Amino acid sequence: MRASVHRFTMRDPSDVSQLAAAIDSGQINAAHIVAFIGKTEGNGLVNDFTRGYLVQSLSLLLAHRLGTHAEKIAQSVVFVFSGGTEGVLSPHYTVFCVDPSPVSTAPVGKRLAIGRALTRVPRPEEIGTCAQAALVADAVTRAMAEARITNPSDVHFVQVKGGCVTAEGARDARARGVTLASADPNRSMTLSRVAGAFGVMQALGERDAAQINESLFLARPDIWSGRASVSSGIEVTMNEVVVFGNAEGWDSDFIIAHHTMADALDINGVYACLDELGIDCRGDSRAPALGRIACALVKCEPDASGMVRGHRHTMWQDGDIHAQRHIRGAVGGLVAGVLGDTRIFVSGGAEHQGPPGGGLVALIASAVAQ
Repeated sequence: MRASVHRFTMRDPSDVSQLAAAIDSGQINAAHIVAFIGKTEGNGLVNDFTRGYLVQSLSLLLAHRLGTHAEKIAQSVVFVFSGGTEGVLSPHYTVFCVDPSPVSTAPVGKRLAIGRALTRVPRPEEIGTCAQAALVADAVTRAMAEARITNPSDVHFVQVKGGCVTAEGARDARARGVTLASADPNRSMTLSRVAGAFGVMQALGERDAAQINESLFLARPDIWSGRASVSSGIEVTMNEVVVFGNAEGWDSDFIIAHHTMADALDINGVYACLDELGIDCRGDSRAPALGRIACALVKCEPDASGMVRGHRHTMWQDGDIHAQRHIRGAVGGLVAGVLGDTRIFVSGGAEHQGPPGGGLVALIASAVAQ
């Protein structure tokens, strides 16, 4: 099996011209596409429809090239889009492909491995609960199996996209007389991310299933996964999971590394990740070795204490700009300054994902310097 990574920018959420050209030129086999991860220029909140717009645009393109219906594409391809390209962040998407052809006989060591899985559509009352966590845990396990990853330590990044309770879902729950974790869509998005994070912890052995209960959700920020990145939104109904790791049996040209960020200023966390990839660029965002980077994935969260290294921040108190938009702009600028590239997937809402007030960074790079 062989994984490949392709990153494209776009004019707007309808612009899939670069991918269309790559497919038409033979650079990408549309049948090998398994997942998309990217940033759209919306607000990242409940009413951010730019994410769904891009899903529709890409689905229609793939359906046309593969001679099928757009509805069929969603059954095999995972779409994970985060709204909000604050600051220097560029609207873009990364295409992940898996060629199932037999690997070469020459040993290459552990290389980038990708697996994906979808859950059933959770009921409204399951969103933000242990039931959703269990669904995600099962999906992560299945995705690992698809990636042929047997050791959880070989997993470097797990991307989850989950739904939230909509007004329609809340009405359905009331009609059936069931209790919701939250009927508020914004709060539901938060709890959906939390449940997803605990599901990843369970699947990777970071926390036993018996130790997971809803009393911990948001109450114990000291419990977190160092490899989970969970997003939520109204554009999805089921939980979608993509697992990235390094494994034997793949002859990919890429490898992945990850590291946590202790806080929003932790540039050393980014450098530590680069060190794991053998990329030396300290103090030089134009270093030729940075050309090896094919994808940058970041998760971050404003510190709930209201402080960053002893000084007050106002992200949670700004009535004009949402806190998650602040943190995406801040951390996005920091990472872009290191990598010399603005095509970075920076997602806020990092509850139980990385250290409190910090987050995590994962980088995919070519295994050999170009």
